[in-house]
Amino acid sequence: MEADDSLRERPRAAVARAIAGILIFTLGRISGAIWALLGAGVAFAANQEPPSPSYGHSFVCTDYTKGRVCVVSRSGVIEWEYPAPSCNDVWVLPSGNLLFNTGHGVKEVTRGKAVVFDYESSSAIYACQRLADGNTFIGECNSGRLLEVRPDGRIAKEVRLLPPGVDGGGAFMRNARRLPSGNYLVAHYGLDVVREYAPSGRLVREIPAPGGPHTAIRLPGGNTLISCADHPNGTPRVFEVDPAGKTVWSVESRDLPGLALKFMAGFQRLPNGNTVMANWLGHGHFGEAPQIIEVTPQKRVVWTFADHAGFGTVSSLQLLDVPGDAIRGEIWR
Repeated sequence: MEADDSLRERPRAAVARAIAGILIFTLGRISGAIWALLGAGVAFAANQEPPSPSYGHSFVCTDYTKGRVCVVSRSGVIEWEYPAPSCNDVWVLPSGNLLFNTGHGVKEVTRGKAVVFDYESSSAIYACQRLADGNTFIGECNSGRLLEVRPDGRIAKEVRLLPPGVDGGGAFMRNARRLPSGNYLVAHYGLDVVREYAPSGRLVREIPAPGGPHTAIRLPGGNTLISCADHPNGTPRVFEVDPAGKTVWSVESRDLPGLALKFMAGFQRLPNGNTVMANWLGHGHFGEAPQIIEVTPQKRVVWTFADHAGFGTVSSLQLLDVPGDAIRGEIWR
């Protein structure tokens, strides 16, 4: 009787082991397929962290090629957009309104799409910034004028970097910022240099930026963070210099195996030290790399954004999940 029971149990055990083996194999294949899909198109090396489904940012950005500013959810969905030709600079104000350039102007628009500030010029404009006194700083590219404009559109202050009537061309400047000191920091894209000017227009500092600087900001500690484009005499990168001009940090393609930096445009330095960078993919590089890349001070990639079907070229951004008052200098971009 015991021998008969044992014989009956053996085929049952074999069947059970076979079923278990099939389940393990199937689950392994499914798991592998899922991870393959998550990692599709992205290469990770030793200094990079794999993507985490729980990590991401909601943000606003300028889509230079498609001529619009967008509000994008953490999951990558466009929740709001507004037409803005050749848009290059955007701010989220404490009110929730968006301030941005429009090719030859600057607008402030509510989330209900009401225009509450509007400045137009015959010069190309790539830079804007809301100041603590309520005025708006505007950098006019062709005319070389740095303006502070009142809410009613009247010019409160003008600094000329070029003589009247002289056209500096479309590459004279990209982003520019008014500093808390009253000085102005200007990215002279076509000249491969960043310059700081006194309120009188006097040149007080010059920082070489081979490759063509797109954005330059002054960090709270006094260092200057600069992005460079793709001019032949330089390398697309983001780099930080101290007050003496010494480079204390930089990131370029060779630091990020598997990711290509093409034309570094706008960026934001976060309170934790990370840098979120807009990787502009124009000049024949559509679809070749992520449009936004976040790196740690150690140059580990912790987040990327790529939607080549939905976006053309991202030239500037501001994260919505980083607290701070942009008017009071608490957002570093």
